[in-house]
Amino acid sequence: MTQHIYNGVGFNGFKLDSSLTARSSAASLKTTMRHLMSKLGLHATLFALLLSLVCWTQLAWSQDAPILAADYPDRYTVIDGDTLWGISSRFLRDPWRWPEVWQGNPQVENPDLIYPGDVLLMSFIDGKATVRSLRREVVKLLPTARAEDYSEAIPPIDPAAIQAYLNAPLVTDEEELLKAAYIVEGFDSRLLLGRYNKFYARGITDLEAKEYRVFRPGRHFKDPVTGESLGFEAKHLGDAKMLTVSDPSKLIITKSLEDITIRDRLRPVRVKEALPFFYPSAPLDSSVTGVILETPNRSTELGALSVIAINLGEREQMRPGDVLRIFSHSRTRDDPMTGEEYSTPEERVGLALIFRTFAKVSYAIITDSERQVLPGDILRSPEYEKPLVSALGASE
Repeated sequence: MTQHIYNGVGFNGFKLDSSLTARSSAASLKTTMRHLMSKLGLHATLFALLLSLVCWTQLAWSQDAPILAADYPDRYTVIDGDTLWGISSRFLRDPWRWPEVWQGNPQVENPDLIYPGDVLLMSFIDGKATVRSLRREVVKLLPTARAEDYSEAIPPIDPAAIQAYLNAPLVTDEEELLKAAYIVEGFDSRLLLGRYNKFYARGITDLEAKEYRVFRPGRHFKDPVTGESLGFEAKHLGDAKMLTVSDPSKLIITKSLEDITIRDRLRPVRVKEALPFFYPSAPLDSSVTGVILETPNRSTELGALSVIAINLGEREQMRPGDVLRIFSHSRTRDDPMTGEEYSTPEERVGLALIFRTFAKVSYAIITDSERQVLPGDILRSPEYEKPLVSALGASE
């Protein structure tokens, strides 16, 4: 009796490979059916065709459709100016799923970094999409590992869009504000201080710090739903350098963004903060929900590349690299015909990528927007499962 076995063993010796990609399955299926027709006859071939179509359809939707971009490249050469977000968007429909497809190179010191000149290859292993790198030449460190200059690696997102928010402003709580050192007097009784002006400060506790950020308590972030205090924005006014540690200590302003005056606060800076490396990824908690508080510059015109403050922080397990979907919040309207009130549905309007976290607040950048984003709009994990209406009108 002829044996017909699916998945790895073919019909009468013809193999139906379950690792075929959605792109290559159609051509492979056509060739296989031609052989089956000549060997098995019409009825067996129809059965094989039906089974293969089921297999191919399941494979296409379960493997490629949910994750791969429609026009993903088989091969891509990384160039200067590329970002990890941009590259993951080339290959994936859902960029936050990059960790699922990326195959690091164990022959380099940090296999997660990607450099200009690297060639990225898309392949499929057991039906699973995989992206790997043909790494450019590097300096040998050990027989099993190589060293590379991290500063040359492509960044997660465009540093120019968020550089101003890496060192400042910062978000702090009331207790930290009360403990911060503060300016008591300018030299020659100056009330307004600028670059190269010297001043006295009290409350210095870090006797080793040489560089300081000068800041002023700014907006008080409150949760719009619960009213909870989420922290105070510390507005960056400039930088200062320690001259003499005493009580009061003497410092000089090295950078001035705005006029500085008495009662402004000081925060020690040990190391210049840089853009951390991170993967785009979904939040640890798929049920997490938050809202957009506002933008650091108080703008109400929000779109792609706008920086936003949100009411989710380290307490909610937020991490740099976490991606959130943005939904327009439901609004109450009056029916123009009946006068009755109705509520507009939530609609998907974009994506936001977290790049800096604090205890109860995070900063994120809007990476994609289908229409204007507003303070008060809702944030959810991209893996949130509740069906919602797309801003383009399609039911999700």
